[in-house]
Amino acid sequence: MSHPVPLTEIWRGPFLESVHLGHAVICDDTGHIVESWGDPNAVVLPRSSAKMIQALPLVESGAAAAHGLTSEQLALSCASHTGAAIHTDRVKVWLDQLGLTDDDFRCGPQEPSDIAARDRLIRAGDAPCQCHNNCSGKHCGFLTLSRHLRAGPEYVEMDHPVQKACLQAFEEVTGETSPGYGIDGCSAPNHASTVHGMARAMARFAAAIEGNDPRQTAMVHLREAMMAHPELVAGSDKACSLLMQAMNGRVAIKTGAEGYYIAIIPERKMGVALKIADGTTRGAECAIAAILVRLGVLDAHNPATLAFMNASILNRRDVQAGMIKPAAALA
Repeated sequence: MSHPVPLTEIWRGPFLESVHLGHAVICDDTGHIVESWGDPNAVVLPRSSAKMIQALPLVESGAAAAHGLTSEQLALSCASHTGAAIHTDRVKVWLDQLGLTDDDFRCGPQEPSDIAARDRLIRAGDAPCQCHNNCSGKHCGFLTLSRHLRAGPEYVEMDHPVQKACLQAFEEVTGETSPGYGIDGCSAPNHASTVHGMARAMARFAAAIEGNDPRQTAMVHLREAMMAHPELVAGSDKACSLLMQAMNGRVAIKTGAEGYYIAIIPERKMGVALKIADGTTRGAECAIAAILVRLGVLDAHNPATLAFMNASILNRRDVQAGMIKPAAALA
């Protein structure tokens, strides 16, 4: 077993102040590793980086088509959004279409990370609701699938048909039997896999061809929805949205809590998965940007890239004090 290796460095002046270690894998459409860092067989919870896998049963079951879901709604089903109005307004419309309310969610309330949305709640003296939860789009998808399956309301329980379908999809696309799961921040089960397994799954999304079979068609619809609506997948100031916009609909990327990241690259039929061992988001954002630059799908000089890779660290007077940069192995 390999140990995690340096992926991101924090420099302050001439001094290497901090290092973020991790694991990363680039996988091709045959399931083989093209390039890797650290331990490809490290078993990790992918957290929200697995949302497009959790959304597969929604599409391939026919539930999405039966309920007339749009590409915006499919993008939201894969989202970790900021709770901005562009997200919550659409979530509320989706609930209305189902004839359901905020009380039917099982994700829990969450204060919006979108500053404008948070401040509106404070000024109004209102508390955040479950629609503000960053996973509410995924949970709309769960509710839609549950309705389609005529299943019960406790859709986050592991023995519920929705979660059984999610586990089956997860194991099939990763090509692994998951060793177990943890409970995510939104109360849904989150299944573990190797980093290689997640990269393999993302490569399958990348290589999928519409019409080949229901699974591949679902993969195409979900990846295309993410790439078409990057602002719905995260938020106006988030790496997922900004980097996808910088790549002009060529790549789908998705963060997960505790330093996880994936990328789906259709033109290369490749998938990427990475995990920063200390769980730090800044390390994961820099590393995924560096890998995308390395693969030739992201411009190293794009302002969005420079916000996360080779990004300046400013002090309180906006004077550059340091830099976040990829480690030598990724540079």
